[in-house]
Amino acid sequence: MELAVTLVSPDAAAPSAAVAELAQALAGVRARVKEPRPLGPGALDLSVEAEAVAPVREAAELLLAGRAIDVCVQPWNGRRKRLLIADMDSTIIGCECIDELADFAGVKAKVSEITERAMRGELDFEGALRERVAMLKGLPLADLQRAYDERVRLNPGARTLVRTMAENGARCVLVSGGFTFFTSRVAQAAGFHANRANTLLENGEGLAGLVGEPILGREAKLAALREEIAALGADPSAALAVGDGANDLAMIEAAGLGVAYRAKPVVAAQADAKVDHSDLTALLHFQGYLAEEFVTD
Repeated sequence: MELAVTLVSPDAAAPSAAVAELAQALAGVRARVKEPRPLGPGALDLSVEAEAVAPVREAAELLLAGRAIDVCVQPWNGRRKRLLIADMDSTIIGCECIDELADFAGVKAKVSEITERAMRGELDFEGALRERVAMLKGLPLADLQRAYDERVRLNPGARTLVRTMAENGARCVLVSGGFTFFTSRVAQAAGFHANRANTLLENGEGLAGLVGEPILGREAKLAALREEIAALGADPSAALAVGDGANDLAMIEAAGLGVAYRAKPVVAAQADAKVDHSDLTALLHFQGYLAEEFVTD
């Protein structure tokens, strides 16, 4: 079968410098590397003939461990996806919104600790969310907009990723265990077609300390992927899912290409590919997009 082995790095010279060693390592798993195809600065594709994906992925990741190179190994055919389904906090944006709200409420240290444990998969997500939201009771609603204005920023490459896939016919959906107040704004800023998240309940001019039920967590993210891909008349192999925390794991595992972005170990271990060094445009290169095809502002 023909595989695509894509190397992406913030160091423009690193992927090309690794090709000879990589070809030798892949020969050890009976894979034959063809001529590299440049995709843009710091990105290239290798067409590889091999019997299976797993041995090639394992050999490539082993060789490149410790280098500032992100690698993706997948079947060549079908790599350009029809659905992007993305987590928001610490994936599309660079913060955890609930932690920033907790900072305004004066309880950030305690809330952040729970967030970290939940994202590592050590706590039940739904229970952890209810516990954290309860600590926000009484927070003035004006602080939500203040948190968005002062703390929320798109991660590098996020808008280019979404806009490029959208311009090429893909549906782009933001799914979050966070809150609609933020996903609605982030979705508009990045160019997503739709967003799904939880709802913070209000009590007068402040937060009630409660979250709307049912809570959108791990299984709801998986359901969102299945519903969105079915609406396109496709199957999960045509989806790209990206996230960083344990509640993203089900959708990452179900997608044709599941990517762990700066992810917790439990997620990185199960994803098809990891992005630890490059920005989010790596996900475009993984699909075979050339840098000149990127839609940028």
